[in-house]
Amino acid sequence: MDHIEIRSMAERQYRMIPVNQINVVNSRGREKKQFQENVRSISEVGLYKPILVNRRNLDATGQYDLICGEGRLLAHIELGKTHIAADVWDIDERQAHLMTLGENIARTPPQTIEFARALKEMRDYGMGWKELSAITGKTEEYIRNYVRLIEQGEERLVKGVEDGVFSLNFAMNVAQSNDRSIQHLLMDAFDSGIVNSNNLPRVRKIIEDRLEKGKTLGSRRSNTTYTVDKLKRDIRKITREKEAFVYEAGQRENRLMRILVALQRLRKDGSFLAMLKTAGLAEPPQLKGQYAV
Repeated sequence: MDHIEIRSMAERQYRMIPVNQINVVNSRGREKKQFQENVRSISEVGLYKPILVNRRNLDATGQYDLICGEGRLLAHIELGKTHIAADVWDIDERQAHLMTLGENIARTPPQTIEFARALKEMRDYGMGWKELSAITGKTEEYIRNYVRLIEQGEERLVKGVEDGVFSLNFAMNVAQSNDRSIQHLLMDAFDSGIVNSNNLPRVRKIIEDRLEKGKTLGSRRSNTTYTVDKLKRDIRKITREKEAFVYEAGQRENRLMRILVALQRLRKDGSFLAMLKTAGLAEPPQLKGQYAV
């Protein structure tokens, strides 16, 4: 892949450019609280880091293309400022996009699924394994497997790796196994110490969610339309469950009443009362409500 040139401070071109002369190429969502903090900081102490723009299309379009710094640019617009300090580059669109991805990933917490998606995007855009390895501090083999999980849509497994629930190798084994063999894989992992009594519940939950809800976080395995027939079946199921609950509650209430009646009869037995007094249990508990017999 092409490498981004490294420029010395003397070679950098810092300019004050009009905010309305900047084209935001790839807009990202802004977290409201962070945006307000940007506005407050720039209002009180000014801009501490210039934005990055690309002048490659300036002559043709009259616009600088934003490489990174959208939040700072929007804060300037919010404050009514007409110009902003910018570090001006002259590079092709591919290099500019890679710089944008690099800036974005630097602001993304590593232990998140968003970080994994950002790595995949950088790989899709042509960044080499060596560069990705340098960014993450992981081996190239690790990054290959990591990105492969994302390419296969295994977001639940990636999250499990990021949260430290299980290793990347275990996640890869699960991804390569069919549904029937996963239970055996889990048992083998337990025998070898990869899975233990401490993380077993979380491992099982991730695998069960993957089987029942799909590989992608927030997804459902079935995308079929919810029909009237399915609604009827769900209503029948819920009705049966409620009826079973009411029946079980009634049975338990009957058992409780029989115990209370039996205790009431025992309290009339002199020998039993003498035994209770000896044990310091002569005073019965005060029951309230319908069970105060």
